[in-house]
Amino acid sequence: MLTEKLLLHVLVNMAPVLFFSILLDKKGINNRPVLFGVLQGIVGATCLFFSYNSSGLFWDLRYVALTIAALYGGPLSGLITLLFLLIARAILGGDALYFGFVSCILSSIGPIIMSKWFWCFRKKGRLLIALLIGLWPMIVQFTILFSYLYFKGNSALGIEITVPLIGVFVCIEMVAMILVVLLIETVVEKDLMQQEIQRAEKLNTIGELAASIAHEVRNPLTVVKGFLQLMQKSEEKKGLEYLPLVLSELGRAEVIINDFLNFAKPQLDKVEEFPLDKLLIDIVTLIEPLAVKQNVTLIQDINSEVSIVTDRNQLKQALLNFVKNAIEATSAEGKVTVSMFGKKDEVEIIIKDNGKGMTKEQLARIGTLFYSTKEKGTGLGTTVSIRIIEAMGGTVQFESEQNIGTIVTIKLPVNST
Repeated sequence: MLTEKLLLHVLVNMAPVLFFSILLDKKGINNRPVLFGVLQGIVGATCLFFSYNSSGLFWDLRYVALTIAALYGGPLSGLITLLFLLIARAILGGDALYFGFVSCILSSIGPIIMSKWFWCFRKKGRLLIALLIGLWPMIVQFTILFSYLYFKGNSALGIEITVPLIGVFVCIEMVAMILVVLLIETVVEKDLMQQEIQRAEKLNTIGELAASIAHEVRNPLTVVKGFLQLMQKSEEKKGLEYLPLVLSELGRAEVIINDFLNFAKPQLDKVEEFPLDKLLIDIVTLIEPLAVKQNVTLIQDINSEVSIVTDRNQLKQALLNFVKNAIEATSAEGKVTVSMFGKKDEVEIIIKDNGKGMTKEQLARIGTLFYSTKEKGTGLGTTVSIRIIEAMGGTVQFESEQNIGTIVTIKLPVNST
């Protein structure tokens, strides 16, 4: 009966670690000392309430929970768990109540003191420290136990009864300590690995971003440099012919830099209320010459009147980019439709084309920095547009089939910010 009870307690002691690993993956145990202390306190109290009772004594693994709480959660976790144990012990009562109180308090001293230096050790060191500190509550327990039996006047009978129990108890408690510590260390190692992966991904993105900035800005600057050299060698009037081209390339470099800034943090500078239907009509009118040039039919299906509150210019930039992409992806004599549907809490803008479409692999990468289906594209325009819509509290969804076309669905809250 003792063995079955204690093995159940082993599983109960592993529960909080699994809880943190599965449900609270982003914050470690030592970052939530109060919660971890409460969970360990519940575990300790559960072990105490469902303990094995022999000769008026409670045999359980409550001190595994206490030791783990103090070492891994810190002094605060240890004290919270101790409080739970004292309350649970008071509820159970019994002849050995005060001995139980003393045992709980003395057992908590070692783990709480050691918790200050515990995280200074490596994994193997922490495992060894946990096992050694785990012996402290046992020493306290058995000292209190024999003191209690001595005061009761039946020490010989008590020792005869408890010796076999002590052997089983010590073995299972040490196994429980090892299993719980190994489980926690596995969770900690997994969290550290995830942090390293995220750090590596950030560094990789920064590297790609720097390379892309250098490449994209270098192109117009190289052109500018070439024309300036020609202007230097040419006669004064002839050299001025290159000036519009120089200004054009400098403007392109400025646009690229602004796109990168918008990608980093879209700025909604001028938030105002305006009719979205009129903005869409303006966009269709503005980009219609490009559609005519590409021999693409541009259709607008805007029947409702909806006003939203957001940055008009930023939204215009994002929508222009989506419509422009649709036109450029559509072959001659193709069709692009811009529709708007007003709903109660949101407005839905749909940009549909019957162009070349995308494969599943291409569709999965849309919106990824540096990826574009265009031969000379960087993917920055689409990424910036998505970021702008998201900054306004909206969403962008892409649907596409190869050789059939693409549908871009943009949803914006009516009261955007």
